[in-house]
Amino acid sequence: MRFINLSPRLLSAGSAAALLATLLAGCGSWSNPIERTMDRISPYKADIQQGNAISQDMLARLKPGMTPSQVRFVLGTPLLVDPFRNNRWDYVYRLEKGGRLIESRRVTVVFENDKLKGIEGDVVPAAAVKPEVGSDGEKK
Repeated sequence: MRFINLSPRLLSAGSAAALLATLLAGCGSWSNPIERTMDRISPYKADIQQGNAISQDMLARLKPGMTPSQVRFVLGTPLLVDPFRNNRWDYVYRLEKGGRLIESRRVTVVFENDKLKGIEGDVVPAAAVKPEVGSDGEKK
């Protein structure tokens, strides 16, 4: 029978190699606990409402031939007024909740000879808008 004579130097090198292999094998499946926590926790994102909130009721009150001051009374001051074309007003509205866009609308009011000519953009025709009816049968 033959005995293998292992020197302490060879023994410590082999132990170090085995330890290193074990540690490297564990690193492949290790996930950072801070990254796991950050995936579940996100910073607070405030609700952002920008522009003019224009309802269909407000648009229904507009009639062709209205003056700019009458239109401003109904819809409010426009968000954008083109300095090169003062016959066009743009009303823009955006609502973001939690960093996600919930609603985005754009309405353009066009004038001709200081009278309301037309409305463009996100406009629902008056025939498609149904009046809300309460439980007592009357319009709200």
